[in-house]
Amino acid sequence: MATTETDVAIVGAGAAGSVFAALLAEAGKRVQILETGPARELDDLYSSQIWARKLKWAEPHVPEINPQDSLSFNFNAGRGVGGAAVHHYGVWPRFHENDFKERSEFGKGLDWPLEYADLRPWYDRVQKEVGVAGDAEQEIWRPPGDPYPLPPVPRFAQGEMLAAGFEKAGLNVAPVPVAILTRPYNGRPACIWDGWCDAGCPTGALANPLVVYLARARKAGATIQADSHVTRVLSNPKGDRVTGVEYFDAQGERHELHAKLVVLTAFTIENVRILLNSAAGKKDQALANSSGRVGAYLMSHAGVIHSGLFDDDTQNHLGISGGQIINQDHFDKTGGDGAFGSRQWIGGLALKPNDLLGIAMSRVDIIGPELEPFMQNAAKKLAQIVAITEDQPVEQNRVELADDKDAYGYRLARIRYKTSPDGMGLWQQAATEGLEIMKAAGATEAWHGPKVSQHIMGGTVMGDDPERSVANSYGQAHDVGNLFLGGGGLFPTSSAVNSTFTIHAVAMRSADYVVKNWSALTD
Repeated sequence: MATTETDVAIVGAGAAGSVFAALLAEAGKRVQILETGPARELDDLYSSQIWARKLKWAEPHVPEINPQDSLSFNFNAGRGVGGAAVHHYGVWPRFHENDFKERSEFGKGLDWPLEYADLRPWYDRVQKEVGVAGDAEQEIWRPPGDPYPLPPVPRFAQGEMLAAGFEKAGLNVAPVPVAILTRPYNGRPACIWDGWCDAGCPTGALANPLVVYLARARKAGATIQADSHVTRVLSNPKGDRVTGVEYFDAQGERHELHAKLVVLTAFTIENVRILLNSAAGKKDQALANSSGRVGAYLMSHAGVIHSGLFDDDTQNHLGISGGQIINQDHFDKTGGDGAFGSRQWIGGLALKPNDLLGIAMSRVDIIGPELEPFMQNAAKKLAQIVAITEDQPVEQNRVELADDKDAYGYRLARIRYKTSPDGMGLWQQAATEGLEIMKAAGATEAWHGPKVSQHIMGGTVMGDDPERSVANSYGQAHDVGNLFLGGGGLFPTSSAVNSTFTIHAVAMRSADYVVKNWSALTD
């Protein structure tokens, strides 16, 4: 066994981990990032549907108790330097003010231990650092914040047709806010609108960790160590202070990295698995789990994709995977039909011929010789919109340990999840409304697919009450003063917007807190 030392051990080189690494290294701390997946540079990315699959989760396997209501874990997760944020689509709306106090204001869900106003400075700072494009004035639903630093994405034929449909249906649209460059910015080139976001954006126009915060972390002296599988966090006998992490290298050799402070920023499910496999001085008590809430309140956005065929060319090969327009008219939480929560629409997704989100997969019922004429027509005349609906935090939806073990002898994670009744109600509303929008846009034929899961949140939620949450508003574990958590696992509610922007803002707020309070946290 080899033992090394550092100031900060960060587990996971994705969205949250990259932010922590950059800010702490720039503050002069020795930072070492351990990433379970392979090393990855921008030059390693290729615009290919086969390549895109390599960016997703591969191992270890994560079984689901209710596969009929799947979290789509392998699709949503990422593995390798950059994490899931390498293959994210760069859609960056902000959470709304009413997302943060749902228990207090509506009697539903959970309250965050902070409000939108507390997070706004970091939203503003992150968008300036990475380069977010949009039109704040057209986003009539957007909470207060600085204008976007970049002009909005262009609107191609598909976006124009769909925008007209939304407007005919009495709904408002605005350019979708994205962390994708519409003009050169901070040494990175503008997007070329070829729709390969899912494959990692080899040009660097999309703000993934490789081109923004990991680059800053490296420049400041941080070390990124790939193929390093963290199995548990090490702690003192009482379990109230962590001392480092245990990990295994690519050859299967065991190591200990000792650190003054540990930051868990692996993917949501892996963060939970690591904590549950880490004893807190007692064999029956997982680390940071005196509340019993480690693993609880797992959430995901129930999404529905609507497709429509048009008489005119939609130019669906142009643009970005994340779309061209956004609508958030349904964010007031009233829901209707007994379904509480928010939902949003995104339209004008750039499409590829096949694979999971491709044209062929929009009609899985067409097989054999009928597929070719459909593809010939749809390749030029298909348009899509997607709804994202809020899920409620249900304590029984959780990550737990399976009986099976990984190659290093530690128990695997398994997922026990079922979309909340409110989430399903909102999904059904979207399924109905989407067909109306497509018809209003002039589609000659319209249909929607099955429920899909987008984004995974919860499992290590933050809160004011240590008996009902895992961490405080800075991601600091209630039970362990020098252990911090990052990522969507901290979210007490899911909102109905893509989560990556908020993951960055929360991580930056936490990292600033660590820097300002370093001595008190590590003494």
